[in-house]
Amino acid sequence: MMLLMIVAILVCLVSYVYRSLKPPPPRICGVPHGPWVTSPRIKLSDGRYLAYRESGVDRATANYKIIVVHGFNSSKDMEFPISKDLTKEQGIYFLFFDRAGYGESDPHPSRTVKSEAYDIQELADKLKIGPKFYVLGVSLGAYSVYSCLKYIPHRLAGAVLVVPFVSYWWTKVPQDILSKAFKLMPEKDQWTYRVAHYLPWLLYWWLTQKLFTSSSVISERSVLCSDRDLVILKKKLENPSPRKGKARQQGDHECLHRDMIAGFATWEFDPTELANPFGEGVGSVHMWQGTEDRIVPRELNQYVSKKLPWIKYHELSGYGHLLHAEEQKCEDIIKALLVE
Repeated sequence: MMLLMIVAILVCLVSYVYRSLKPPPPRICGVPHGPWVTSPRIKLSDGRYLAYRESGVDRATANYKIIVVHGFNSSKDMEFPISKDLTKEQGIYFLFFDRAGYGESDPHPSRTVKSEAYDIQELADKLKIGPKFYVLGVSLGAYSVYSCLKYIPHRLAGAVLVVPFVSYWWTKVPQDILSKAFKLMPEKDQWTYRVAHYLPWLLYWWLTQKLFTSSSVISERSVLCSDRDLVILKKKLENPSPRKGKARQQGDHECLHRDMIAGFATWEFDPTELANPFGEGVGSVHMWQGTEDRIVPRELNQYVSKKLPWIKYHELSGYGHLLHAEEQKCEDIIKALLVE
């Protein structure tokens, strides 16, 4: 009898552990019992759908076509305020899209840094944007821009990295610089990034267990905000976007967790080894960084920009991670890109 009880307890324990580690199935948009599809979408060659949003002038008559890549816990409905006067004056067409698993775009369980570039290329081709376009990535969405610079440089007219994501496992950045930047992060975030890199199969449990808080970025973002960021967050809370909740409607694992896993995985390349895609002088790459950014250590981006002198580095004193939420800064970003 005692043996049977022990076996039963072990079976229950194994079952509990298995359920805790296994993410729930995604709530796919457009299928029975799933969220409704309310945005235009294109179908990719692998059968997945990508949702998108267009703004600015008509794409057929635009002088400049810019694909904007949102960051972590965001979507195609992200804030990137640009005045209508500037958009019309310059003839700018903006294309925002939900990255895999976010908003109304289908999940991509095998997503990688590399797959991001080809999603962007296929989106551009399906919408007949033309042979060349600009890409602009914000925060974690910047790894998609690095991917484009590596895998589809011939398609780019220019690129912008805004408060760009950094990986603490880039192979060509000196270890002392990586370690110093890593230690600037809250200890719980350090452990979360380690889990995403070394034990990605454990990340779902790590981020959903109730024993301890595991991520400041997800649950306590204000801890990592500069004073300027806090003012912006307060305004957002006072005037919340009605579409904000849609970013994660298919399940946190399909968007947030897989995004972290892809970003902190071992890349096929190191950003510091990228070749200048505009060696002939037509086009440019820009990086924008706030001195008070507590989510992305500026020391790493300073190092990358020094190793790649063809990246035009802009450091903004007093600004934090949310500098792209201010209209004047967004216009500065766009003007610098197009003037070059």
